[in-house]
Amino acid sequence: MAEQVSFPSSTGHRLAGLLDVPDGPVRGWGVFAHGFTLGKDSPAAYRICRGLADEGIGMLRFDNLGLGGSEGDWGDGSFTHKVSDTVLAAQFMAARGTPVDLLVGHSFGGAAVIAAAGQVPGLRAVVSIGAPSEPRHVEHNYDALLEKVMAEGHAEWLVGGRALTLKRAFIEDVRAADLKHRIRRLTVPLLVMHSPTDSTVNVENASAIFKAAPHPRSFIALEGSDHLLTARGQARRAARIVSAWADQYLTAAR
Repeated sequence: MAEQVSFPSSTGHRLAGLLDVPDGPVRGWGVFAHGFTLGKDSPAAYRICRGLADEGIGMLRFDNLGLGGSEGDWGDGSFTHKVSDTVLAAQFMAARGTPVDLLVGHSFGGAAVIAAAGQVPGLRAVVSIGAPSEPRHVEHNYDALLEKVMAEGHAEWLVGGRALTLKRAFIEDVRAADLKHRIRRLTVPLLVMHSPTDSTVNVENASAIFKAAPHPRSFIALEGSDHLLTARGQARRAARIVSAWADQYLTAAR
C-alpha cells in the first residue's frame, strides 16, 4: 500500500512523498533518496521501495525540490539542500510514530544519505547504491554548461525532455561538499552496493567509499546491473539484498 504524504523542505516549500507501507508485519522503517534529477517514481526508487515494503520494511520516498509533485524550483536546490531534506524526511517519519531505522540512497542520493546519517537520531544502518564518492562527480552531466553558468550565474539545462535551471550556487555547493569526512565519521553500519560495469558512476567510487568507512561496513557487487537499475529484476534484487543485510540491525532494534 502506498500512502501519499507531504512535508516541508529546508527551503519552506512542500515536498511530495509516497510512503510504501508493508501489508504484513513491519520489521522497520526507512527513507529513500533518489538520484540526481530522477524522482520518487523513477524505476529504481519505486521498485526498491516496493520491494523493501514487501519484505516488511516501510519506506518513504519523496521528490526533491521542483521535481515530480514537489513545490519550488529545482535550480534553487543543492547537495546541501538534498541532505537537509533527507533529515527532514526522517523527522517527518519520527513525528508520525514511525522513526527511521534505515537510510537508502541511489546514485547522488547515495551520497546524500551518507552525509545525512549523523543527523538522524536512532538510525541503525545506511545503504548506498551506485553512489559517487564525491558529490561533484555529477559535473560530468553538465560540463558543457559550466563555463556559461559560472560566468552568467545560471543556464537552462535540458534533461530527459525537461528544462531545468542550473545555477552557480549549485556548482559551488557540490564542489565544496566533503563526503569523505562524513564517511569517516559514520557511527552506523554501511552497505555499499555497486555494479562493476556501471558506466555512469564507475565502481572505483564504491571502493573509495568502502575504504574510507569505519567498520562495520559491507560491499556487495550488483553484477549485470546498469547505473539506473532499469531492468525490473535489478532493482528488486537490490531490495532483497538490502533487506537480508539490514535484518541483523532491525532485529537488534526489537
